[in-house]
Amino acid sequence: MIRKIIQIDTDKCNGCGACANACHEGAIAMVNGKAKLMRDDYCDGFGDCLPHCPTGAITFVEREAAAYDEKAVEENKRQKAAAAQKPLGGCPGSAARSMFHQPVPQMHHGCPGSQMRQMQHKPEPAGEDMPVLRSQLSQWPVQIKLVPVNAPYFDGAKLLIAADCTAYAYANFHQKFIRGHITLVGCPKLDDVDYSEKLTQIIRENNIQSVTVVRMEVPCCGGLERAAKVALQNSGKFIPWQVVTFSTDGRILDR
Repeated sequence: MIRKIIQIDTDKCNGCGACANACHEGAIAMVNGKAKLMRDDYCDGFGDCLPHCPTGAITFVEREAAAYDEKAVEENKRQKAAAAQKPLGGCPGSAARSMFHQPVPQMHHGCPGSQMRQMQHKPEPAGEDMPVLRSQLSQWPVQIKLVPVNAPYFDGAKLLIAADCTAYAYANFHQKFIRGHITLVGCPKLDDVDYSEKLTQIIRENNIQSVTVVRMEVPCCGGLERAAKVALQNSGKFIPWQVVTFSTDGRILDR
């Protein structure tokens, strides 16, 4: 079948291994100091590896390739996990082992994203006025459900797709992320809608230059990341993109 799949330029590859670490399916491995696509059927075509490559060695192509085989990927993961548990010969100190600890009682049941927690921050010095920062928001509306698909501000836009909570968690959100971007926000837990359909339209029908997805570490935010990935794939365009994850206490965990 003809489908979208990654291609690795070995001349550009510097052998850092970042793409292999980012590929959750195990499609990429390091061979003789270079990244290599080991099996077509392990590549889902979402391109999680692309934003991690520092040299631009990885691109999308459309070619004859085996269909993505999720069962084969899961079996490969299972075999690797089993192999990691096998005892090693030689020094007992190098043997793989698993530790089991008494679980700590939890007061919360249900979605981890709605678990109550309290953050302790260092207070600002008394008597010092904090500088007034200007809003960097450049368009309205911002809700994914409300924004017009063909709004003129999408022409040539750098798109920021942000989970609702991110602007509250990260103190410098306007300066670091909203500035220079067209901002779309949503919450996959509270909005009963598939964002991927509208995001696909926006990306397909406009001249989008890049996509940045900003999410929280909680599991429910994964729905926003998945919707953006599906939209990028379904749009038929090859657009630079990245995912940034915040902790609930406002730290950048991954980008």
